[in-house]
Amino acid sequence: MRRKILVKSDAELDRMRPACEIAALILDDVVKACAPGVTTGELDEFARKRMEALGATSAFFGYRGFPGHICTSVNDEVVHGIPGLRRIKVGDVVSIDVGVSYGGWIGDNARTVLVGVQDPELMRLLQTTELALQAGIRKAVAGARVGDISSAIERVVLAAGFSVVKEFVGHGVGRSMHEEPQIPNFGKAGQGPRLRSGMTLAIEPMVNLGVEKVELMPDGWTVLTADRKPSAHFEHTVLVRDGAPEILTWKKTS
Repeated sequence: MRRKILVKSDAELDRMRPACEIAALILDDVVKACAPGVTTGELDEFARKRMEALGATSAFFGYRGFPGHICTSVNDEVVHGIPGLRRIKVGDVVSIDVGVSYGGWIGDNARTVLVGVQDPELMRLLQTTELALQAGIRKAVAGARVGDISSAIERVVLAAGFSVVKEFVGHGVGRSMHEEPQIPNFGKAGQGPRLRSGMTLAIEPMVNLGVEKVELMPDGWTVLTADRKPSAHFEHTVLVRDGAPEILTWKKTS
C-alpha cells in the first residue's frame, strides 16, 4: 500500500522552518570546520555540540542504527559515510549531510566541498551538481510533476558529461525524515506524482565523476562509486508553492 503524500498547513510550516534554519546553520558551520588534519569524527562531534547548543538533535543518529550525527562522505564515498578516524587531506572531496530534529520537525541539507587544491575537473563536478540541484528546485512548483524535477536534474548532469546515481533518491520530509514522494535524480518530465502547494521535499542530486554504478560497503551504510572516482552531493529542503518554490534550508543572515 502506497503511503500518502503529506501536505503541510501554514501552521505546520511555521513549526518546520526553524528546524530547517538550524540544519542550514549547522551545515555551514561544519563546512567551515572541514579542513586538512581534521578527522570526520571531530566534525561529527562539533556538529553534535552545535545541535545541542541550539536545542536540536540529529535526525540521523540511531536512524536504523546509523552511528553518526552527520554523514561525512569522502572522495569515492557517495553518501552515508560514517564519521570516524579518517583524517581529511588537501585535495579531498568531502560531502557533508546534516539532518536535524527540532520541535518534532526535520530539516535536511547537504553540501560538498573541495579541500585545499582546486582541481578544475573536481570543481566542475561540484559546480555541476549544485547547478543540477538549482535546476531541480526551479521545477518544484504546484501543478508540476515529480518527473519534471528529476528530468531537470538529469539534463544538467548528462550535459556536463557526468553520471547520476540512480540507487539513491530524494524524498519528502517533514515530521519524518523520509516521506513520500521519492524524488529520483533521473526520469522523464510530465511523469510521477503531481506536486501540490505545501509539500516539502528533500531534493538531493548525487553525481559521479565516472560511472553511475555504486556499491555498498560491508558497514551497511557507506556507498562507494564502483570505479572509485569522486562523487558530489548537494541537498536542500524545499517547499512547493503556487509560485516560486521556497528553499527552507537557507542559512539566515542577520
